[in-house]
Amino acid sequence: MNASQLTQKQVDKVIDLALAEDISHGDVTSEALIPPDLSGRASLLVKEKGILAGIEVARRVFRHIDQSLEVEVLIKDGSTIRPGDIAGKVSGSVAGILKAERTALNFLQRLSGIASLTARYVAKTKGTDAKIYDTRKTTPGLRLLEKYAVRTGGGQNHRLHLGDAVLIKDNHINALRATGMSIGDIVAKAQRNAPAGITIEVEATTIAEAGEALKAGADIIMLDNMSTDDMSRVVKMAAGRSKIEASGGITLANVRQVALTGVDIISIGALTHSVKALDISLEVSSQTLNLL
Repeated sequence: MNASQLTQKQVDKVIDLALAEDISHGDVTSEALIPPDLSGRASLLVKEKGILAGIEVARRVFRHIDQSLEVEVLIKDGSTIRPGDIAGKVSGSVAGILKAERTALNFLQRLSGIASLTARYVAKTKGTDAKIYDTRKTTPGLRLLEKYAVRTGGGQNHRLHLGDAVLIKDNHINALRATGMSIGDIVAKAQRNAPAGITIEVEATTIAEAGEALKAGADIIMLDNMSTDDMSRVVKMAAGRSKIEASGGITLANVRQVALTGVDIISIGALTHSVKALDISLEVSSQTLNLL
């Protein structure tokens, strides 16, 4: 999946669900306190360095709440942002702005956090042939947006869903070994039964398992929690016949060492499953307030 495949229909569906969580019972605070005819302007204030992602999603949240709100995007997704930057401005009904605030920021902060962390991993592997990939360890319902954020940060997307590729993991192998099948048998069965042309990837935890997968003709061999020495040995053994993916236990501290083994892909679940949101706030300008 690339950024262009993120359609407005898909984005709007996620926004509708998020807003249903937050305002299905109204906004009792704003309704009790904010005059309905009070207008003003608010800024999306960046408080932490990173990569911006989700500004258009945030814009659509405000417009979902109130189509009369004017949203000016000042910084585009993929841009480096620093404390004090204004990513965008929202003008119109203050009650509408406040009603949309948290949902808009939730998207903007999380997606920017993912893009920013991804960019740090990409920077660590600069000068190598390794590419940083995400996984399916995403927030339920937010996968399309989170994988978009990974690409915004310079990373690549692994499988979007279970239909994207065959990935034979440890539990598949253990289940089929109980029936007497070897890794070679398992790969051969996948090659016979999977849709034509689909990628077949096999997880390996040892050099011997990687050798079996390579001999069977797997397209990609995922090395799970292997040492960098073992990774290097598998890369030399493969000699380009299969792509080699490293996965498990990879951090910012060791990702460059992993990349230098010669692997083609480094997949990192932490890009989406345990990312820290980037600090961005919405600030209403008191000087702009006006009763219509």
